[in-house]
Amino acid sequence: MVLPEFSIALPEIFLAAAALFLLMFGVFKGKDATGPVSWLAVLSLIITAFLVVLGGSDTQLTFSDLYRTDAFGNFMKILALGASILAIIMSMDFNKREKMDRFEFPVLIVTASLGMMVMISANDLMSLYMGIELMSLSLYVTAAFRRDSVRSTEAGLKYFVLGALSSGMLLYGCSLIYGFTGSTNFDAIATVVAGEQGHISLGLLVGIVFLIAGLAFKVSAVPFHMWTPDVYEGVPTPVTAFFAAAPKIAGMALFMRTFLIPFGDAVGQWQQIIIFISIASMVLGAFAAINQKNIKRLMAYSSIGHIGYALVGLAAGTEEGVRGVLIYMSIYVVMNIGTFAIILSMRQKDGMVEDISELAGLGKTRPVMAFLLMIFMFSLAGVPPLAGFFGKFYVFVAAINSGLYALAVIGLLASVVGAFYYIRIIKIMYFDDEKEGFKPANRTMTWIMGGAGIFTALFFVYPAPLLSSAAAAAAVLFQ
Repeated sequence: MVLPEFSIALPEIFLAAAALFLLMFGVFKGKDATGPVSWLAVLSLIITAFLVVLGGSDTQLTFSDLYRTDAFGNFMKILALGASILAIIMSMDFNKREKMDRFEFPVLIVTASLGMMVMISANDLMSLYMGIELMSLSLYVTAAFRRDSVRSTEAGLKYFVLGALSSGMLLYGCSLIYGFTGSTNFDAIATVVAGEQGHISLGLLVGIVFLIAGLAFKVSAVPFHMWTPDVYEGVPTPVTAFFAAAPKIAGMALFMRTFLIPFGDAVGQWQQIIIFISIASMVLGAFAAINQKNIKRLMAYSSIGHIGYALVGLAAGTEEGVRGVLIYMSIYVVMNIGTFAIILSMRQKDGMVEDISELAGLGKTRPVMAFLLMIFMFSLAGVPPLAGFFGKFYVFVAAINSGLYALAVIGLLASVVGAFYYIRIIKIMYFDDEKEGFKPANRTMTWIMGGAGIFTALFFVYPAPLLSSAAAAAAVLFQ
């Protein structure tokens, strides 16, 4: 019997051990455990990120080829871990203030991060499913974490029920793929698909459709987006910030690895489906957000639209398209974290507020916060020279170079429509009569929103590190 090479999966093994240790530490420490557990969770995720970097970027397989590490996986893991670290830090003050500071919260984020890492490194339909379920089960509990809130409990229940449905669809797709290829391993499936020279059987195509449906739910792409607005609005704001960033990264990584390695020779078969969900997501995200009054609900529709833009790069089916998606997701995460840091600072003497109308006059009462939110809104709209413009630029160029002119044009038109509701927020901040001002943001939020704002505003000055890293990561999927 050949023993697996455990050192290849050292980051995941360490993070799993850290999650178990944090759980035991929290139980024995008692009611004062939340603060120490939160910081230990942050430290664990930072050490995990270092282990990912130290592991190297060479392609390696272990656990009977169920698990793969490479430059692509490392890029996405570091992005997901960074989002998780910031989500825990952003949650600390909020959870304490809202009397929901229990040590299980950071532990759940750590276990969800472990699931994301397994998803990103999956090289088999079985490891893919294990990673998704580990992440999803943690997210279900996190969504309903505020047990005394009807909205939070309802959001958690909706997420759980629809998540269970999507898992069933995903498993059905996996079973069909196994039935028509004789394997669950990505490399073995790729060999079978290559032998069919792009003319895959109808049964296998149906399996691919169900697989896309299951994965589309995880990234909240249309028509599997129905949970997103209600869950984003209902769960506590730090949880919304986490949902809007880290799971999206893992979902998009899985989308790209699953369709470009096993089904890379059948691009013509699944490309049409990706184009459809990309267009539907962009259009719905653009139009459905226009009349929203709750800023978290608006950000939910915004995230649906942005996933549509990211899928434009996947629809291209080229190395250039994947590079565009990686750049887009990196910029998207920073913009979202910055925006949610500001949303978490929307606090008046009566507590947290979420109505967009409460931003009226922010330009006078909190000029720095208003200026940073203006940067994020313009960037989310894709206004040059902010970072969001470059994210859209690279995916649209990839689509045009692949001959997908209609997709690129629809994406541009959706961007124009979407710009309306971002600019409306800026108009409310600077031109509406001021309302009761917000309390000063705490130092942590100030640093996070400031750092995200600097990256977003000055990305164009020195984009080379991100562009070169994304190019190296994308090349791995086409070797």
